[in-house]
Amino acid sequence: MDLLDLRSDTVTRPTPGMRKAMAEAEVGDDVYGEDPTTNRLQESVAQLLGKECAIFVPTGTMANQISLGVLCGPGDEVICERGSHVLNYEGAAASALWGAQLFPLDGTRGLFDVRALEGGLRRSDDSHYPRQRAVAIENTHNRGGGAVWPLSQMQAVSQAARAAGLSVHLDGARLWNAHVATGTRLSDYGACADTVSVCLSKGLGTPAGSLVATTRARLPALHRLRKRLGGGMRQVGILAAAGLYALDNHLERLAEDHKSARRLAEELQSIRGLRCTMPETNLLFVDVDLRAGARALSEAGRAEGILFNAEGGKERIRLVTHLDVPPRTIPEAVARMRRAVDRCR
Repeated sequence: MDLLDLRSDTVTRPTPGMRKAMAEAEVGDDVYGEDPTTNRLQESVAQLLGKECAIFVPTGTMANQISLGVLCGPGDEVICERGSHVLNYEGAAASALWGAQLFPLDGTRGLFDVRALEGGLRRSDDSHYPRQRAVAIENTHNRGGGAVWPLSQMQAVSQAARAAGLSVHLDGARLWNAHVATGTRLSDYGACADTVSVCLSKGLGTPAGSLVATTRARLPALHRLRKRLGGGMRQVGILAAAGLYALDNHLERLAEDHKSARRLAEELQSIRGLRCTMPETNLLFVDVDLRAGARALSEAGRAEGILFNAEGGKERIRLVTHLDVPPRTIPEAVARMRRAVDRCR
């Protein structure tokens, strides 16, 4: 029995076409700026996001952290939403690496508005408070169930932040999904932020890689922080080629993942003991009301050949549709989930 792995879109594997592109990639030494494929990818992503330049890094966490590192320093504060990735899933890197603290705002499905932002602003002339330097926005929002920021709301928050003298970082690990779900231009999202991180190894299906897009003035500092964290790689055009292939072949197909997630939600909603929120993109969160609980359901799912994650501290599970879960597999995923639920009654 083949496993259906819906734990994350990070489990995707390179397609044959992507592997061919990687094998044939023209490479050089990227630390010297001489890898032509990486340079081409950086230029392409910068153009898509409406930025002057971009830098390739191994991971999304590194992309977020070097962005925060150029926007703030020791004793500074970054405002973010309480469920954000930079606050919950990056090993307290902002404080460990840059001496900065994160100040969480309460949001709705990971999104906050101008009123919430203004409520979190501190007096810059009061020595009791940290210096606020930046606001971090996450789009789509992971813990918010793949929620998409409306462009108008993001623009308003960005404008308010800048009016308060703060920079804006956009954690766009799944910004591609927001773009495909809404039709909003990537450059319109990019205009809301001073630094934008995007991931290639989630829905786009590459083995590894993220980028930060920004201004040329910030690029030297980003290079320095990337080097400091060990992120300078040599003949990395092999990975960059995967990214270029993904942008050409896997971007628009994200709509298929979104459709699969909605279909999955509709079917799971009919199973007694499960309650779904209809997903906007490819992340589906399901509240579990079963005697055995969410963690036991996850274990039962594994026994039935379907993998998904139980959310820590909550009776909730997460399922993620992606490149390796084609639409034809959704009925089988539902059947396996039904059997897993029956094990937990």
